[in-house]
Amino acid sequence: MGTIATDKKKLILYYHPETSIGKQAYAFALASNKKILAIDISKTKITGTQWLEISENLNTILSKLVNQEHPEFTNNYDSGLSLDKDDWIKVLQKHPETLRCPILVDGKNYHLIETPSKVSKLIEKEETAEDPRSKE
Repeated sequence: MGTIATDKKKLILYYHPETSIGKQAYAFALASNKKILAIDISKTKITGTQWLEISENLNTILSKLVNQEHPEFTNNYDSGLSLDKDDWIKVLQKHPETLRCPILVDGKNYHLIETPSKVSKLIEKEETAEDPRSKE
C-alpha cells in the first residue's frame, strides 16, 4: 500500500504556483466535477517516500521530475555531478520550484502535466467514461 491516498472521485494535483503551467493546471483541475486536493509544493513538504511513490507510478526516475535547466538547479548543482536517489529527493524538497511540471493523480493513474490542456483532456476522458449516458 502506498503512502498517497488515492480516490477515483478525487484529483490530486502536485504543482508549484509560481510557474505558468502550475497556475494553469490548477485552474483546469478546479473546473473539474471531481473533488480536488491541490498540493502547493512551495508550502507543503512532500516526503522522500512520496516522491519515490510518485516517480514509480509515473514509471520514471526522480531526475526526470527535475527541470535541470532551472536557475535554482544550475546555481546549486554542478552539471557533471552524479546525484543518487536521495540527492534528487533533496533537490525536490529544498528547491520545489525545480519540479519539471505538475503531477496529476486521478484515482490510481499518475500523469505528468506538460501542457495545462492535458488536465482538461484527462478530466474529460474520465468524466465521459463515468457518464452512463456516454454509452448510449
